[in-house]
Amino acid sequence: MATTAYTLRAKRRKAALKTAAFLSPWLIGFSVFFAYPLISTVYFSFMHYDGFRPPTFSGTKNWLYVFRDYPYFWPAMRNTLWLVVVMVGLRVVFGLGIGLLITKIKTGTGVFRTLFYLPYLAPPVAATMAFAFLLNPGTGPVNSILEKTGIPAPAWFNDPAWSKPALTLLALWGVGDLMVIFMAALLDVPKEQYEAAELDGTSAWQRFRYVTLPNISPIVMFAVVTGVIQTMQYYAQPLIAGKVASGVIQGAGTNFEPGYPENSTWTLPQLVYNLGFQRFDYGSACVVALVLFALSMAFTALLMRRRGGLIQAGD
Repeated sequence: MATTAYTLRAKRRKAALKTAAFLSPWLIGFSVFFAYPLISTVYFSFMHYDGFRPPTFSGTKNWLYVFRDYPYFWPAMRNTLWLVVVMVGLRVVFGLGIGLLITKIKTGTGVFRTLFYLPYLAPPVAATMAFAFLLNPGTGPVNSILEKTGIPAPAWFNDPAWSKPALTLLALWGVGDLMVIFMAALLDVPKEQYEAAELDGTSAWQRFRYVTLPNISPIVMFAVVTGVIQTMQYYAQPLIAGKVASGVIQGAGTNFEPGYPENSTWTLPQLVYNLGFQRFDYGSACVVALVLFALSMAFTALLMRRRGGLIQAGD
């Protein structure tokens, strides 16, 4: 019996070592690129550290400063949540709509697909600068056309009420990535289900609701979750838009404070950079980074509660 038990333990140990060997690339990557940075961020959030002198323990001072005294945190939080709800939602709806439209076109599908996908390939900085010039309230062609048609022309990136909608228009312009994903999902829906629905006398909306959406719901979930994560990292576009709209030319001795106009384009990733690399307050920057991480996890967990997709047949 003792020999048998020893043999079983040896086999289990060998199997465990073999499993650990196969998992080692993932374990190393997880430890180096996720676990260690996360633990370090938590550690430095309780430290006073400016990058030059050794860190010293400061307790919850960094957390209190960020939540109570740092003037840009709550505007950035509101802006980020607005972008997550509005921008992500509109991108998913717009991408799905374009995908549906192109799948229904009989001729020229490749041309339209290319035209809608090309804006996604534009570098974010170049695309943002182009949009800032197009939406310039004084000399931009968009406002010139609106004024000629008698429509009130907004100030866009120069107006705190229109800056985030302008950024949303920029995001919708580059919706080609979601269009391609949705097209692939739509073309994979079984045609037999559409034929059966038509025989039952269903309308176009009913076919979309009860046939199309249940089949593509995992792709909708994927688009929403990845969109939330990407928007939580939204940094370059609002920063460049604010710089161009404000007329600030970055150069030696120039210090541009993001958020123009009137703190309406602040985002949480900008706070991390502002605190860590402009104010050299790494402890407070780590606090904001942890808030970003917690928000991303909360949104993802909330969305993943619907494992079968965001839309179910018969809802």
